[in-house]
Amino acid sequence: MPPFFDQHYFTEVYTPVPLTDSQKRHLRGLGHSLKPLIIVGDKGISEGLIEETRSTITHHELIKVRVNAMDRESRDAMIATLCEACKAELIQRIGHVALLFKRNIDKPRIEIPAR
Repeated sequence: MPPFFDQHYFTEVYTPVPLTDSQKRHLRGLGHSLKPLIIVGDKGISEGLIEETRSTITHHELIKVRVNAMDRESRDAMIATLCEACKAELIQRIGHVALLFKRNIDKPRIEIPAR
């Protein structure tokens, strides 16, 4: 685990609720027209990038992240690290772009269909 992971990152009360396939399909449809708001560059994941991702996903709930890593294993590892640090759920990954979702408990923006 990277050294910048500290216990304060994992003290949030939020635990992601598993989404059904139809709910994920709905979110993929909403995410289709989105542009990547977070871009992971050659330096990889840093504490600042995680904080920016947290802020962005809290505000938008559904975001695209572009990971500029050359091999698939590195991309998957970076996406998994972001999901874990932000307590977000990976909805879809196509190539270098991942679609992440995290419900904003205080001000939900996206209406998700019932199971």
